[in-house]
Amino acid sequence: MYYPQFWSRTLLRFTLYLSAILLVGFLFDHVMLMLISALVVVLIINYLHLYKLTKWLWHSKTMSPPNASGIWHHIYEGIYYLQRRNRAKRKSLGDLVKRFREGSEALPDALVVIDKDARIMWCNRNARIELGLHWPEDKGRRVDNLIRHPSFVDFLHKGDYQYPIEVPAPTNPNKMFEYRMMEYGQDQLLLIARDVSRVSHLEEMRKDFVANVSHELKTPLTVINGYLEVLESTTTDSPPIVGKALSEMGSQTKRMQVLIEDLLILSRIESSSDRIFENVVDMQAMLRQVEIEANALNKIKKHSIKFTIDNDLRVYGVEPELRSACSNLLFNAIHYTPRGGSIEVKFKRKAGGAYFAVIDNGDGIEDKHLRRLTERFYRVDKGRSRTTGGSGLGLSIVKHVLNHHNARLEISSTVGKGSKFSFLLPNELIGDDWEDL
Repeated sequence: MYYPQFWSRTLLRFTLYLSAILLVGFLFDHVMLMLISALVVVLIINYLHLYKLTKWLWHSKTMSPPNASGIWHHIYEGIYYLQRRNRAKRKSLGDLVKRFREGSEALPDALVVIDKDARIMWCNRNARIELGLHWPEDKGRRVDNLIRHPSFVDFLHKGDYQYPIEVPAPTNPNKMFEYRMMEYGQDQLLLIARDVSRVSHLEEMRKDFVANVSHELKTPLTVINGYLEVLESTTTDSPPIVGKALSEMGSQTKRMQVLIEDLLILSRIESSSDRIFENVVDMQAMLRQVEIEANALNKIKKHSIKFTIDNDLRVYGVEPELRSACSNLLFNAIHYTPRGGSIEVKFKRKAGGAYFAVIDNGDGIEDKHLRRLTERFYRVDKGRSRTTGGSGLGLSIVKHVLNHHNARLEISSTVGKGSKFSFLLPNELIGDDWEDL
């Protein structure tokens, strides 16, 4: 315990001690000798206490300080107090680390803590089981020397951890792991590996099923549609109900063909392995072709369609996918905008990248529907699909195309005023050096 009056008492004691020594020196006429002897005694006492202090700090097995009085008593008490406080802090910190490790061990994911040089600092039990790490033998080793899949090594060295990657597990190629990297603390990274084998397998099964079924349905629908066209041309004298039935069957068959084509397009996009940085897309030429198709589609609706295109702006990407995304957004605006409406298409450079937008003055969409518009087969008005003949997959195709190009679809709409569908391709995809390719 620290006492505020401690130093005044110590100085008073020392003053009284020197006064007594000087008095004795005057009595025996040896003032200097007595003063030197007194100071030597003080020095010896202090050295003895220093020895006891050193022995206590380095060799004693107990925390209790040696007995002393005066200034040394307070020094011992101060050190003893700091030791107790530090021991309590170490115990609290130890309990916290223990709880953290117990929680980490209980997680179903594999966790690995690495430093800025990708050296392993700690890993949990699942990391040892699923990733084949050994603790503490692998402490200090580079994680890319132990997980050597090229995709993981590239992911680690690139330093862009915004999106996770999926690669086979190092201990079992039949398992698929999703790797995420998060920065925390000072120059530390947390690697999280999650087993997504079941989800990945189900996704592959779904893709294969959709692709196979869609492909198998194309041929019978083509045959049915062909016979319906023949029947329509040979039933001029039949009752009106027959002609109406054949016409309805023909329109529904064509609608199913459109649906199947969209499913096949979506399946190709989902399984696409095309690298977006390998080709530069001439957006001006592509959008001019989309404009020709839009004008042909617009003959009935007679909308006013205005194109504003930056002719010098080219981007890296997969041209068929970008064309599908742009045409879907424009064709949707043509279909769902009331007759004689106004539609504007923009493609220009903007802060952050290349900006594409389709703006219409149609009926607009309520806010409650906006989040679900890119879901497959989701419709704001199910009855309207019969008149437009859409498949309900257009915006889902756009979403997957933009995901492949590191972009996202932005939708804003006001009921009664119109809607805007837009996306921004990042600056990294702008092909300013296209002439050199």
